[in-house]
Amino acid sequence: MAVTVKPLTERADAAWDAFVAAFPASTFFHRAAWRDVIARAFGHAPLYAFAERDGAIVGVLPLFHKTSLLFGNALVSTPFCVYGGPLAADDEAAAALTAYAADKMRACGVPSVEFRHGPAEAAPLADGWVEGPARYVTFRKPITEDDEANLQAIPRKQRAMVRKGIGNGLASRVDASIDPFYRIYAESVRNLGTPVFSRRYFRLLLEIFADCADILTVLDDGAPVAAVLNFYFRDEVLPYYGGGTERARSRAANDFMYWEVMRRAAARGVRLFDFGRSKLGTGAFSFKKNWGFSPTPLRYRYLLAEGAAIPDTNPLNPKYRLMIATWKRLPLALANVLGPPIVRGTG
Repeated sequence: MAVTVKPLTERADAAWDAFVAAFPASTFFHRAAWRDVIARAFGHAPLYAFAERDGAIVGVLPLFHKTSLLFGNALVSTPFCVYGGPLAADDEAAAALTAYAADKMRACGVPSVEFRHGPAEAAPLADGWVEGPARYVTFRKPITEDDEANLQAIPRKQRAMVRKGIGNGLASRVDASIDPFYRIYAESVRNLGTPVFSRRYFRLLLEIFADCADILTVLDDGAPVAAVLNFYFRDEVLPYYGGGTERARSRAANDFMYWEVMRRAAARGVRLFDFGRSKLGTGAFSFKKNWGFSPTPLRYRYLLAEGAAIPDTNPLNPKYRLMIATWKRLPLALANVLGPPIVRGTG
């Protein structure tokens, strides 16, 4: 039977998530609940759609109309997520979802559609689509139930940093405490010259993904010095939003933090550690390689209107250098006020 494309409604959420759970190349960012998180936290309009054949879902497309005065408008699958492009069981479903995105691009009058394909091999490029530049990689690695084996798999110099954190008497706790996490994360991203997300966004993540998200906080003499918000999907852990204070670096708290995520995740049956996306040539890229993770390129795909260019909100873009340098010098309280309205357009 022919494939039809239908907009996602709440009644179909369970069927959508069942398809995602069973699809080998799916990721945490394909879950239907991201539609509500991003719409409520950032105000972007969801255009989620699924391909159906004979009453069964055979493909899904999480898609948003992202709007920003500073950074422009676009359709993105999926903003604020490192993966999240369309999933399709066959070529017909893939073609139908790609055509849906093209139709929405014209209807919304935006210059581009972006598909953020994950680390699994994507389908051949559709006509008119282009592959983005080699800008991002992801780091994923199997782990075992054996803590010592996981520790020995970390290269010697990085392993020494983990042991230093352990030797410093650092401790960790896991809960859903937003305020200590937010204080640490806001300071960390300000120091990098990056606007911070709103508290509301993180509260929504922990509320909507209450069954598969938590915060690990590192304590030094009882004081929080580093924290990371983690997601769990099938047998994977994704430490996604993390940071540390100035004290964290000298105490090896960031190294200890990711080891604790790995150790605790392994104990609950997790077998894949997803260290997430990093930009080539950055400190985060080097840090993850030092843990013994091999980078896998992420080549996002774009459909561009005539005369349009691939969007580039990358902080390494030279046109943002002055803004980043200025942001690093802002008082933290001011950065926390100004950041959320700006960051909603970066996506």
